[in-house]
Amino acid sequence: MLWWIPLSWFERPITTPPESAQELNALRVTVQVPVYNEDEHALRACLDSLLRQTRLPNRVAVVDDGSLCTGRETPYRATRDWFIEACAEAGFEATWDRTENQGKRHAQMHVLADDDGDIFVTLDSDSILDARAIEEGLKPFADPRVKSVAGSILVLNSRRNALTAMISILYVPFTRGFRAAQSVLHSVMVNSGTLAFYSADVIRKHADSYPHEQFAGRQMQMNDDSMMTLYALWEGRTVHQPSSFAFTLVPETWAHYRKQAMRWMRGTFIRTLWWLRYMPLTRPPFWMALFEITQLFLALVFGGIIVWTLITRPESGSIIVSAVVVTLILNYLIALRYFSVDRSDESLRFRLLVFALAPVAAVWRFFVLRPMQFYAIVTCRRVSQWGTRTAIEVRLDAGSDTAGAQR
Repeated sequence: MLWWIPLSWFERPITTPPESAQELNALRVTVQVPVYNEDEHALRACLDSLLRQTRLPNRVAVVDDGSLCTGRETPYRATRDWFIEACAEAGFEATWDRTENQGKRHAQMHVLADDDGDIFVTLDSDSILDARAIEEGLKPFADPRVKSVAGSILVLNSRRNALTAMISILYVPFTRGFRAAQSVLHSVMVNSGTLAFYSADVIRKHADSYPHEQFAGRQMQMNDDSMMTLYALWEGRTVHQPSSFAFTLVPETWAHYRKQAMRWMRGTFIRTLWWLRYMPLTRPPFWMALFEITQLFLALVFGGIIVWTLITRPESGSIIVSAVVVTLILNYLIALRYFSVDRSDESLRFRLLVFALAPVAAVWRFFVLRPMQFYAIVTCRRVSQWGTRTAIEVRLDAGSDTAGAQR
């Protein structure tokens, strides 16, 4: 915390000189949208947001990875027909394929392995882009050393219930804290599948290995976004663009949240082993991974010390209270980053309420997420394809207004 909290405040949106605009406009941009058991309203909102971009893509490739949730032999038919026609009117290419269910990575490489684009944009099928998301996300590529750009992720259904509101504040330390600090060092370690940009040459170079990653002799499909980011780290700089916004639907029930969190935690632990093994000691990612895993186990040791001290020396309670106060202050400092983005769909009253949840989120991280993290490490061999979405888990109400955001 002592290094990334202050460093995150040095992050600024990456801008480009006017003479670079023509080069960026000449880039061929391919957007790939993998679909599996997605709510059709959410999928349609995702695709509609692509049509509203200030910088349109050159190609959008949708791949339905054998969705079964709709009960129809050809799911999403109406959305597919509408989108293909709308893209033709907008003047860019669109394809829509349905494949046998093999996982997200295979759905992505079905398109990207042979595409001739310059920049690949990866989205989740519930990603809803701000109108300037692509325009802003391309700007860092004016520097040829940049190989990937992480978009700035916001929770769309933050007002749905107490869980989604808390997830909004839980996102802040990672998306606008740790990732922002990494970006200052040109070393973002994990892009979000919600919105990420990659130099196409990097992805094509590793197209054969990407779908076939294994861990402990098992096919590894989860944590696909961090694998793509690792490829980019090997080739150059990876940054975050805080002005390229995408909205995502987060879990609204404990069961869905638990499954998603466990999948992410298992994948992150495995990827940490990859960073320690494959990143050179001269690069920040190696040391950040080492600090993270060291901190994880120190938290277990010191947590035990605190409990033992309270049992054996009750008079030391005042020291524990002081530690709790310091922890709360740190969490509020982190949560201040929540106000770095203005949203048209959130009132000031709601934002202040979410900010007030920072201590609750801290308690949640310590007593709920930390034990889950240790369990995820012990059970890290449980890797699968999509991991969730055996059925539609989050729905976007038809006619829902999507938000706008401004940094």
